[in-house]
Amino acid sequence: MIDVGLIGFGLAGRFFHAPIISAVPGLHLAGIVQRSGSEASLLYPNARIVKSVEELLAMEQIRLIVVATPNDSHVSLTELCLRAGRDVVVDKPFAPTLQEAEALVKLASEKNRLLTVYHNRRWDADFQSIHKLVSEGALGRMVLFETNYDRYRPNLKQNAWRERSGAATGIFFDIGPHLIDQALQLFGAPQSLYADLRIERDAGVVDDSFDVMMYYPHGLRAILRSSIMAVVSRPRFILHGSRGSFRKELIDPLESLLRSGKVPEGESWNVDPESNWGRATFVKNDQIVHERIPSKGDWRSFYSGVRDAMLGTAPPPVTSQQMLDVMRALELAQESSRLQKAVPWPVKI
Repeated sequence: MIDVGLIGFGLAGRFFHAPIISAVPGLHLAGIVQRSGSEASLLYPNARIVKSVEELLAMEQIRLIVVATPNDSHVSLTELCLRAGRDVVVDKPFAPTLQEAEALVKLASEKNRLLTVYHNRRWDADFQSIHKLVSEGALGRMVLFETNYDRYRPNLKQNAWRERSGAATGIFFDIGPHLIDQALQLFGAPQSLYADLRIERDAGVVDDSFDVMMYYPHGLRAILRSSIMAVVSRPRFILHGSRGSFRKELIDPLESLLRSGKVPEGESWNVDPESNWGRATFVKNDQIVHERIPSKGDWRSFYSGVRDAMLGTAPPPVTSQQMLDVMRALELAQESSRLQKAVPWPVKI
C-alpha cells in the first residue's frame, strides 16, 4: 500500500484527485492539506487533515505527494516535495514556463524520484475511442483533428485566481494543456503551430478564448479551440481521414459527475452513455456506412499507472518528455499569438 498526501482541497484536489486516488487499489489517501474549512475531514475521515505542507511532509509514511494548488505554486511546492524525497504528481499546467519545468525534471532525476503531470483527459472515454480509431488506421490517412472545449460564462468569477493577471492564469493554461496533450498523443510533435490567444469578455484581463493550429506533414492539421462565450458549443471532436470521419457532439460526462459529488462505482468507469457516443462514417466498397463508436475511459488509469511506476513494474503514465512537450507547445503558442504568425517546432539535434 502506497500512502498518498494531497496538497490542496479546492476544485482540483477535492473533485479530480481525492476521489480517484481513493478508488485505486494499492493507494491510500493518508493526508490532506486543507488550510480552511472542514470538507476534507468529513469526506475522508481516515485521512489526517493538516494545515501546512510542512506538517504533511513530516508524515514519514507518505511516499507520494499530489500538488493540486493554484498554478503559480506548482513549481515551488513540487521542488519542496522532491527535495524532501517524495515522488510527486503535479496537476496541469506543469509550470508557468518551460525553463522551470525542465529544472524540475532535472531535480527529480538527481533525486531519483518519480515526477509526473496529471494529464487525466488522455483517459476520457471519447478520447480513448479516438486514440483507438487513429492508431488502428480505421479512418485512413488523417487530414483533420479538431477538438473544442467550449463554455458560456460571460461574467467573471469573483475572486477566481484563474481570471486574474499572473503566472499561468487564463483559459489557455487551464484548458490548453489538455487539448495539446491529446493532439501530441495522437500525432506527436508538429512541424509548426499558429495560435490566437485572446480576451472576448468585456471585463477580462487574461485570455478567455483561443485557437491553436498544429501543422503536420502530408496536410494533417490539428485544430484546438476553446471559447468561454459559446452559448451553443461546437462539436467536441471532429476527425477526417481518407477512409472516414468521426464526430462527437458532447463532452465526456465524468467531470460533471465528479463536480456534483457523484463518484462512479464498479470495475469500469465507462460513464459515457450510448446516446452520447460519437459516430464514425466510413467509405466501404463505395458505400457510406455509419457506426456508433463505443466510449470506454477511466481516469483511475492514470493513478494506477503512477502506482505501477512507483513499484517499478511500468513506466510513468506521463513521461518527462511528454510533460516537457506540452510545456513547449504552450510557450510556442504564446509566442505565435504575440507575433501573429506561425512558429516552427524546434528540431532536436
